[in-house]
This record gives sequence, structure tokens and C-alpha cells, in this order.
Amino acid sequence: MIHPKVRSRLRSALAASCAILCLAGAAAPAPLAAQEGAAAVQDVTITDVMLPLGGTLLRAPKLTASGTRLSKDELAAILKSDSSEPWEARLARLDAGSLTIPVLSSEHAGPGDDRQTVTYRDVIARDVKAGRVGELTAAGATVSAVTGPNRGYGTYGRVRATDLDLVALNRLYTVPGDGKGLVQKVYGTIQVSDVTYSDARGTTVKIAHLNGRDLGGRQIPDGWNGAFEIVAAGFQGPNDRRSFAASAADLIEATALGSLDMQGLSVSNTDPQGPVLFEIERATYAAAGSKSGTVLENMTVSRGSLRAHLGRLALSNVSLGPTVEALRKAAAGSENRPGFSDAEMRSLTPTLGGMTLTDLSIDLPLDPEPPKAAPLDPRPATRGPAQSRPGSAKPSEGKIAESKPADTKAPDAKLGDPLAVTITPPPTRRIALREAALSFGPPQDGVPTASRLTLTGLSLPADLVAGAPIIGALPAYGYRELDLDVVADAALDGKARDLSLRDVTVTGREIGTVRLTGTLGGIGPELFNGTLPAATMLMFSGSAKSLDLTIENAGLFERFLTAQSKDLSLKPDELRKEYVTASLLGVPVILGNTAAAKGIGAAMGQFVMKPGKLVLHAKSKEPAGIGFIDIGAARSPAALLDRLDVEAKAN
Repeated sequence: MIHPKVRSRLRSALAASCAILCLAGAAAPAPLAAQEGAAAVQDVTITDVMLPLGGTLLRAPKLTASGTRLSKDELAAILKSDSSEPWEARLARLDAGSLTIPVLSSEHAGPGDDRQTVTYRDVIARDVKAGRVGELTAAGATVSAVTGPNRGYGTYGRVRATDLDLVALNRLYTVPGDGKGLVQKVYGTIQVSDVTYSDARGTTVKIAHLNGRDLGGRQIPDGWNGAFEIVAAGFQGPNDRRSFAASAADLIEATALGSLDMQGLSVSNTDPQGPVLFEIERATYAAAGSKSGTVLENMTVSRGSLRAHLGRLALSNVSLGPTVEALRKAAAGSENRPGFSDAEMRSLTPTLGGMTLTDLSIDLPLDPEPPKAAPLDPRPATRGPAQSRPGSAKPSEGKIAESKPADTKAPDAKLGDPLAVTITPPPTRRIALREAALSFGPPQDGVPTASRLTLTGLSLPADLVAGAPIIGALPAYGYRELDLDVVADAALDGKARDLSLRDVTVTGREIGTVRLTGTLGGIGPELFNGTLPAATMLMFSGSAKSLDLTIENAGLFERFLTAQSKDLSLKPDELRKEYVTASLLGVPVILGNTAAAKGIGAAMGQFVMKPGKLVLHAKSKEPAGIGFIDIGAARSPAALLDRLDVEAKAN
């Protein structure tokens, strides 16, 4: 739902919010219980701390350890930039009641020419023991990227994290692993507020509050630092398709997140064709429990007078398993070309168990009317003092005098009164949907084996469907607003190559209901993954095995009869009798005058006399069905009826 540029900016904001854990953590390693004979508890300050961590350089002009038994030299040795001692061993020796860093900066290079600097203010790590930090806070931060294609600037408000495990963080980012070990928990909670980031392309991302819980992961072959670098670089330079796919799969499988709660997200873009604003009041994610899944609340997209609002969107049973499987396949393949084919991109799609949405509305602007020329006032305009000056033009001398604009204020409005001006919003047309639900069965070759869609309370202006097949005639029958319910339920059997239309129903208020069920043959997953257009493949491979059609009238036929009567200058009863005659006599002739044709004509005649319900059942006499290409090439309807068992009845 988000534009690619927006996704890039949002990733930068979220990545920077998590970076403080690594940055402050590296400058705030953890303690070991004081050894016997150690020095007394004291406050120690060191200056000019500089720590290179992969492509990131951390700088702290001043760091104070309070309530520690370490000496100044011991603390400096732990934070020495060129130390050969592993970080894990050094972190285990750090012991302090708190670590205070007035200014902490992180300078990160890459990918490419990008250079980003994050500067945190008033960083405090409390209760630092055995490689763990009980609480980590920062008063705020600034983010600046002054070079490269992704230039931008941003700020953070207060940042707070609890139960931070610096040893686990160091292992994940810098120590390679096989990706199969246990999940190592990095922190218990994190809260970030008032995030703002703007890039050079005019996109601004804002987040009021961001809360996360139970973030951790597994060690992977390139380490998280290395994998992030490979994925961020894409297919540039020495990076290739196989390494990109492998690193992306490693990161997806290795990351663990308990829950996420984001509030007040807005993304604005100063597009030359008009500013765009996208907002989400709240977005939540939970990995397990009764509230597992992703929920988005009160989403709004606006651009000029076009506005769309969605009350709630919920996603359940989302799995990245197919995505990881497709990436592993690409990583193990022999091809080393950049990018992925269309078929591979489809295979990267995660599986989605279900989706529900409520209260969708779309306000469409009316087509603007051409501007009308203001009528000329034939009366002479009132002129000011300039009119009396010699040589001043008069209305009779070929120039049109300007008329004074009419006063739009109410007679009793006072100067400066905000109520004196009334702003009328531009007229719009609204499409609304009360509720929708979409569910999928297990996928086969990237295609769901079953799906069900229900739309409840879909309302829209009838003129929006004008010109569409069948439904486009509704405005001519007096319908101004359409109120519809829709159900579409289908299942795909890959082995039998059958698509079962279990229920396709459209119901319209004061219109009626059309229900369709049936079975189509010759359809497999390749129909959706092939290189040829689906319609072309369907014409050559598809067949019709069975079809059941039910039509229930709820007012449409009467409106149709009234409109046709006016056009033909006949009374409705007279026209009805003609339609009955045409059904009983004309339809059988057109269909070949077989027994099936006469049955269809008789059922249609009964329906016209008393419009209620019309049911048509057709089944192919051939087990494989009738090919779509045969249906299109049939010489006459009678030629098709000979290959079908047909039953029709009315009311």
C-alpha cells in the first residue's frame, strides 16, 4: 500500500531507531561482579571514545561511569578502539551503576555514496551488569544524510529500551553463525517518540510513538552487519543475485519480534502533480496469542479532493515461508543475473491466511465543469478620481470597465469575524464498503488452492458503472445508488486441473440476486505463473464442465419493463405478453428447437409472467468438458446444446 520511496524513508527511520541500541550499547558494555580486593565504588570519566564497528564509527567526546569499581585505565582498556580482545570478553568486565554519554554520534558509510550520521543527546545506561543494561534512555537524536542519493534529515524524541543484552547484540551483528541456533533476545522493550525524517525528494515520514517488545534473532553466516550491507547494496558492484538472495533469506529467518505498536504514522510527498498524504492512526503486530497478526486502524490517503479512508484492516496467519523458500532457491541457482523474473517475484509473495477490512470510503471528485465566462455588465462602471483626469479612457471609448466584486459577507458580518467566510468543500461522489473478508487456502506453486471473498454493504453511484457490460444499464432503469453484497468462493485442484466455483453471488438492494456455481477444467497453477497472458492460456486450455445459474428478481425486471414500455410506446402488460411469446416460441427456435431448448423457453416464459426465480443447470456430456475454444468457434447455440444435459425451471 506504500510507495517505494516512502518504504525507503520508513526503513531509514525504523533502522535508525533500533541503531541506538547498538550504538549506546557499544559505548556502554556490561559488568562482572566485583572481584575480591577491587577498588572502591567511584565515578570515572574518559574522553574521546572512538569505536569502529564494521561500517559504523561511534564517537563519544565524554563518557562517565558512575558507581563502578573500575579504574580509569581499566575502563579505557575495555573501550579501546584497536583492542585485539573480543568484545564479549571485554563486556563481561564492565560494571557500573550507570553510564552517561552527553553526546553520542554514529557515522555510517554505505551503501554506495550514502553517508549517514546519527547524533544522540543525553544517553544514559542504568544498571549495567554482566553484559546487560537494565534501562537505556536518550533525550533525543538527529539523523543527517548529507551525501549520496538518499540525502535527508530527521529528528527523534525520547528513546527508551529495557533489558538490553549487549553480549547477544554483539554476537548477532559481528559473529558469524549457521542460522540454526537458538533465538537470542536482544531487548525486552523499546519506545521511540516523535520521529520525523525528510528526504531530498520531498517525502516526509512522521511517527508519534513506536513501541516494540521481545526483539532478538539468530546468528547468520555473514553476521547481521554483513547481511545488512549486502541487502542494502542490492545488485550493485560485486554483489550478485545469489548473495543478495542468501542474505535476505538469512535475515528473514533469523529475526524474531514479539510485538510492535506504532501510532501516528504519516507519510507526505510533495509530488509535482499534487501533494499526497498517507496516514495510519495505529498499526500493531503480535507474533503469538489471541491478538496475533497485523492490524491497521484508521488509514487515510488524500490527494487534492480525492480522499480514501479505511477504518480497520486485519491480516492473519501471514507466513514468510514461501518467500524464504524462493530466496533459497535463487541463492542455490546457477543464474547470476541481476533481479528476479515476474514468475520469481510471484513466488516471493508471502502466504496470507485471511484479511478483513471495515468501513472503507473513497471520495471521488466530480468531473470539473469548464469555466464559464462572466457576463459583461452593460452599465457604466463607477470610476474613481482617475476617470475625471484628462485623457482617461471612458467605457464608450472601446474599453470594458471593471465591475466591483460582489460582497460575499452576510449583512451583519463584522470585519475580522471568522464566521463571516463560509468555505464550501468541493462536491464529491462516494464509494463505500461496510465490511470485506478474504481468506486463502494453502498455496501450490505460489497460487492459493482455495479463496473466498465477501463484500458486504458495497455502495456506489450508479453512473460509475455506466458503459460496463450488463450492470452498465442500471442507471437507465432509474437506479442512482447501488447497494451490493458480493460472495466469491473458489477452489483449485492442481492434480485434477479443475477450478470449482463453489459460490459466486451478487445481490443488489431492489435489484435481485445472481448466483453462479460450476466447474471449469484444464486449469492449473501455470495459468497464473506462465509467460502468456492468462486469458490466452485459458482460451486454449480451459473447458466448461458444469454450470448452475440462479436469478432472483427483487425489482429490476419491473423497472426494465417500465423503461422498455416507454421506449416502445406500449403498456407494461402488453410488452410483458410479447416477451412471454418470444420466450415460448422464439427462444426454442434460436436454440435449435430441441427438448432442452423448449425447456429453457418455457422456464423463461414463466419467469416473465411472474418474475421470481429462474434456475438453469447445464452439464457437459463429455467428462473433460467443452473447451472454451470450441464454445467460441461453435456455429450455433444448437451445436453446443447437443453436447449438454440441460434443465431449466422458474419460480
